[in-house]
Amino acid sequence: MSEREIKVCVLRIEGTNCEEETASAFKHVGAVPEKVHLKQLLHQCPKEQRRDLASYDILALPGGFSAGDYVRAGAIFAARIKAGLKEEMTDFVSSGRPVIGICNGFQILVELGMLPALGTIMSPEPQAALYTNASGRFECIPTFLKHENKGRCAFTQALTKKVVMFPSAHAEGKLMFPSEAKAKLLQELERSDQIVFRYVDPEGNYAGYPWTPNGSISSVAGICNAEGNVFGLMPHPERVFNRYTHPDWTRSGLDPAGEGDGRAVFLSAVEYVKKRRP
Repeated sequence: MSEREIKVCVLRIEGTNCEEETASAFKHVGAVPEKVHLKQLLHQCPKEQRRDLASYDILALPGGFSAGDYVRAGAIFAARIKAGLKEEMTDFVSSGRPVIGICNGFQILVELGMLPALGTIMSPEPQAALYTNASGRFECIPTFLKHENKGRCAFTQALTKKVVMFPSAHAEGKLMFPSEAKAKLLQELERSDQIVFRYVDPEGNYAGYPWTPNGSISSVAGICNAEGNVFGLMPHPERVFNRYTHPDWTRSGLDPAGEGDGRAVFLSAVEYVKKRRP
């Protein structure tokens, strides 16, 4: 393997359905992605199919409906990871390697206690929840996001636009904190530069429904951990990697073969790993 190859583990189980797009996005920014089933990391498979998390540079938890979203979205996937890979996941994050969770992946990271992870790498219990959308229905719409992070997040350091469009497609994306501590937790996230994206209207103004499609607290769409290497968001950057997958591409006047708004997320992670290598 070339020293310049950056290996990405795109982790999936039954019900994951965005692994192809996520792997493709990383491939097109120069990384070497592999779609890996959780059983391969748990070594619950033939020897030649076994994989070790430590051999990868980036971990991606893609969108979908893992385990049918039974119990709660992402809860079963998270429980299986925590039962069999807790130490490996903790070591991966503490080493500074990037982890991204998109949509269902964000739900998994919250269930794992890896986001917002205030004061820890993986909290014993979830510190937040991604609850049923305030509209009470599945929302599948273009969403505009304002980049709020001041440089901590490993996945947005190559982002040059202040407002981007990533499409949302979820039924349980309403970020919530315990009622007795929500003001304090939100203040802590802001203080530690852990809020990465907020939902806005097309002009970049904070706004309610439908611009905030789920009723998330303070219109938060994506957060990172205090170190910036674990990132979760509900909208899908992999679905707008290219300009021609933007819903307005025919009337924008921009080159349809050009870069989409989501490309910077994947490029940022790859560049982050390159900078950290000796």
